[in-house]
Amino acid sequence: MKLIAHKTIGSIILVAGFLAITAGVGMAADINGKVTAQGMRSASGIVVYVDAQIGGPPSQHVKIDQRKMTFIPHVVAVQRGTTVDFLNSDPVGHNVYWPSVGGNKGLAHNLGTWPQGQTKAFTFNDLGAAPLLCNVHAEMSGYVVVVPSAYHAVTGADGSFVIRGVPPGHYTIKTWSASGKPTVQQVDVGAGGATVALTVTR
Repeated sequence: MKLIAHKTIGSIILVAGFLAITAGVGMAADINGKVTAQGMRSASGIVVYVDAQIGGPPSQHVKIDQRKMTFIPHVVAVQRGTTVDFLNSDPVGHNVYWPSVGGNKGLAHNLGTWPQGQTKAFTFNDLGAAPLLCNVHAEMSGYVVVVPSAYHAVTGADGSFVIRGVPPGHYTIKTWSASGKPTVQQVDVGAGGATVALTVTR
């Protein structure tokens, strides 16, 4: 009887723990917002992220294509520890390198040059923006912006963004822009999510 009782109690604890975890996941909500740009050409391509080390790096790789002499997407936000696959879709050889990460030239890296249809991968473990360049085609440019959390977004053409599935809590939101100053704002995320308005100035 004692053994059965112990098993029953253990089962109750396991079920309670599972329900608590499930409830926590169910409470995750979105941060909806819009960035207004001042003194800048556009509010698109601005990275907005939760500045907290929450969420493990994704096992799925992120892809950046080189197509029609362009890095697509032009700006990619990834969590630290994410692997990015660089695909060459053009019928010419492309090179990918970045002269720094977060302004640190000691983190410069050159992936080399490879032909159409091939991919090279790199895992980004250092925070900051890596400006992508091609030493074969000087007109090509792009950015990989490495942030601490899994909760991030890149603004659309009108400056709007959605950071999905954020656990409830109080957070600091930050922005990165290629031509604007960083913006910092506090936000409380509840069961119904949160809405924020940010201004990025040149």
